Amino acid sequence: MTIQHDIETSQNDLRTISTLVAEAMGQFAKLFQNEIDLAKAELSDRAQKITGAAGLLAGGALLVIPALVMALLALSAALISAGWSQPLSYLTSAIVAGAIAGVLFAVGINRLDAHNLAPRETIRQLEKDKDTVKGMVR
Repeated sequence: MTIQHDIETSQNDLRTISTLVAEAMGQFAKLFQNEIDLAKAELSDRAQKITGAAGLLAGGALLVIPALVMALLALSAALISAGWSQPLSYLTSAIVAGAIAGVLFAVGINRLDAHNLAPRETIRQLEKDKDTVKGMVR
C-alpha cells in the first residue's frame, strides 16, 4: 500500500509542478504583453515629442528668417553709420547670423538625440522582468 501511495503522491507532485510551471509561463506571457503595451505607449510618446520638436524647428525657422534679416540689415546700417565699409559690415552681419543659426540647429539636434528618445522605462522594466523570470526558473 505504501508503494501505491508513494506513486500517487509522486504523480500529484508532478501535476502540481507542471501546473505551477504552466501558471508561471502564463503569468510571464501576460507580463511580456504588458511590457509590449508599455513600449508602444512610450514610443508613441516619443514620436509625439519628435513631431513637436520638428514643428518647433520649422516654426522657428520660418518666423526667425524675417526677424533676422531686419536685425542684420539694422546691424549693417549701424556699422556703416559708424564708419565701417559696406562689405565689412555685411560680412559681420553674416557672421552673427551664422552664429545664431548654429545655436538653433544645436538646440534642435539636441532635442532629437536618440538617447533622449529611447524607451528607458520599458527597458528598465524588461530588465526587472528578466530577473524575475530567472528567479522563477531557479
